Amino acid sequence: MILVTGGAGYIGSHAVKALLQKNCAVLVFDNLSAGHELAVPEGAVLVKGDLLDPGAIGEALQRYPVTLVMHFAAHSIVPESVQDPLLSYRNIAGTVNLLSAMRQAGVQRLVFSSTAAVYGEPVKLPIPEDHPLAPTNPYGQSKAWIETILAQLHRSTGLSYISLRYFNAAGADPEGELGEDHHPETHLIPLVLKTALGQRDKIYIYGRDYPTADGTAVRDYIHVTDLIEAHLLAMEVLQEERAVQGVYNLGHQRGYSVLEVINAARKVTGREIPAEPAPRRPGDPSILIAASEKIKRELGWRTRFTALDEIIATAWAWYRRHPGGY
Repeated sequence: MILVTGGAGYIGSHAVKALLQKNCAVLVFDNLSAGHELAVPEGAVLVKGDLLDPGAIGEALQRYPVTLVMHFAAHSIVPESVQDPLLSYRNIAGTVNLLSAMRQAGVQRLVFSSTAAVYGEPVKLPIPEDHPLAPTNPYGQSKAWIETILAQLHRSTGLSYISLRYFNAAGADPEGELGEDHHPETHLIPLVLKTALGQRDKIYIYGRDYPTADGTAVRDYIHVTDLIEAHLLAMEVLQEERAVQGVYNLGHQRGYSVLEVINAARKVTGREIPAEPAPRRPGDPSILIAASEKIKRELGWRTRFTALDEIIATAWAWYRRHPGGY
């Protein structure tokens, strides 16, 4: 059985669906603070619990025959993490509780949901996995510290883990069953599409003075389905080999600016999408573009969605079917 923490959330629910399609037994552990019970695909077992409660996660791991964990659960809203760093540092406490419960249950395999935010402002582009870690916000710092903990446990206890550093996850389930529904929503593509739906008056462009071609921040967008494929490949490696330690970037090695995303959304939706400049948000790096050759070379990862228009189109299809979310 595979334990998916945060399996009712955006990325976690897509992972649950993919695991069920591979005939895996799946246990979802989620406090539903940011996830949705309706997002948990039929066939998975849902345990409502919080990783900050060590007894709850410990009981779940003792009760169910878990052999591997995919750990998505985290507070991931960067602006909120800057305003209240403890929100992100609770990610560390929750992960320590999870790791302790895994040790007690004899579970030694983990796929960890990390982030490009561990790099901070890049000194090299595209960003390779051996780039210095210098997070510019508490969210990125919490993930970097967790990676340090995992490396130490690998050396001391033999924990096998693969840490996947996401760049910008986007898009929706191509079959239209799952999508991105955050409250509050802070991600660019959902905000742009909600503006296209008329649920917002305008989209704010946070920063027009970045050192980029058009002055807006640049990000590397990866479709959520492709991202989950990397998790499945990581799972296979952990199941086949012992004493695994791996860190991989997930991105396309192609960056798009905020303005390029807005213009692509206008093309996909056929709607105007009013936009207005606003001050930069604290903690946002200028450019994040992945070097992803390592996971392609070592795990054979290939992406299905390579064009920004394709990624946005899957999200637009989901929002049109689910304008109110789940």
